Amino acid sequence: MQARSALFDLYGDHLRPRGGRAPVAALVKLLAPLGIAPPAVRTAVSRMVRQGWLEPLRLVSGPGYSITPKAARRLDEAAARIYRTGRVTWDGRFDLLVLEAPGSRRDRQRLASNLSFLGYGTLDEQTWVATRPAEDVDLLLAEAGIRFERFTAAHFAGTPGAMGVVRRAWNLTEIGHAYERFVADQRPLLAAVTVRSSDEEAYATRFRLVHAWRTFLFQDPQLPPALLPERWPGTAAASFFDRHAARLRPAADRYVEQCLDAGNRLVRQKGR
Repeated sequence: MQARSALFDLYGDHLRPRGGRAPVAALVKLLAPLGIAPPAVRTAVSRMVRQGWLEPLRLVSGPGYSITPKAARRLDEAAARIYRTGRVTWDGRFDLLVLEAPGSRRDRQRLASNLSFLGYGTLDEQTWVATRPAEDVDLLLAEAGIRFERFTAAHFAGTPGAMGVVRRAWNLTEIGHAYERFVADQRPLLAAVTVRSSDEEAYATRFRLVHAWRTFLFQDPQLPPALLPERWPGTAAASFFDRHAARLRPAADRYVEQCLDAGNRLVRQKGR
C-alpha cells in the first residue's frame, strides 16, 4: 500500500467526516498499523500539498494538514461511489468525448486514469464514452491542456446497441473476475477479525478492505443495471463489502478517535 494512496483513503473514509483535518502526529499513528513508516507519510503529505490536495495549518495539538476544496470534491464523489449513496440511473444517452491525446506516455496514462475514475471508457485512443456526464470532466481536460469536443449520443438500436458500445468500452468479463477475486482474497482476512479482536486490528483490516474496494473506482464505471450482464459479480461483491465495512466500522471509529485524541491529551497535559 502506497502512502499517498493510503492518505487519500484515510482522509476520505475517516477524516472528511471529522472536518477533513488532522495533526501530522495523528496521520503517522493512523498509518502505522498498515506498515507505512513515518518518513513515507511525511513525503506523501508534502507531495499532496504540491499537487493541491492538502494544505498546511496550525492546530492546537501542533502542525497539521487539511483537505483543499479540490480534494473535498474528489473525496465526496469517491465516497458516494464506494458506498453507493446515489441510485445509478440512465436516460439512454452517452456522454461522448473526442480529444487530442497528450504527446507523452506518462501524460496519456495520467489522463486515462483520471477519465477512468470519472466513469469513462475508451472506444479508441481519442474517443471516450460514459453512461452519465461527469461534472468535473471539462475542468479536468482544461487543466491538462487537452483540446476536445463533447457530445451527447444515443444509439439508434436502443438498449441492445448500447450494450454493444459498453462491451467495446469496458471488458466486463475482466471486471467481473476482479470482483470475484476481491471477495476470495478478503474473506479469510475478514473472518480472522472477531469481537475479541482489538480496535487497532479491526481498523487495519477494514482500512485494507476499503483500500481494495476503492480500486474499482478506476475499473468499474458503475453501469446502469440495464447494461450489465445477468448475475453480475459486482452485485454480490458490493453486498459483501457493505456487510463487513459496517461490521468493523464501530471498532475502526474508536481507534481513529483514540489516535486523534492522543495529541489533544498531550497538549492538555503540557498546559497544566
